[in-house]
Amino acid sequence: MSPNLAGLPPRFLRTPEAARFLGLSGRTLEKHRTYGTGPAYRKLGGRVVYAIEDLQAWADRGAVTSTSDPRGSVLPAKRHDPMPAAPAGRSHR
Repeated sequence: MSPNLAGLPPRFLRTPEAARFLGLSGRTLEKHRTYGTGPAYRKLGGRVVYAIEDLQAWADRGAVTSTSDPRGSVLPAKRHDPMPAAPAGRSHR
């Protein structure tokens, strides 16, 4: 690290540090990234990094004042596919 940057706080955090910043597990943050429901991230040199400003903005978007506020849930609802129909021509006796 160059001497003039030594005293600066980090601008980007890797997934484990970003998750700690948000109070989440690393796995939860990875799931949000997969579902597209998490904070903005960048890939630098093949590594996923999060800007602290993006983490704070995402956390602020989740602020709610009531349990009935739909913004309180950031993960999409699980999709349940109906059971497939039985093949035609077969009977279950």
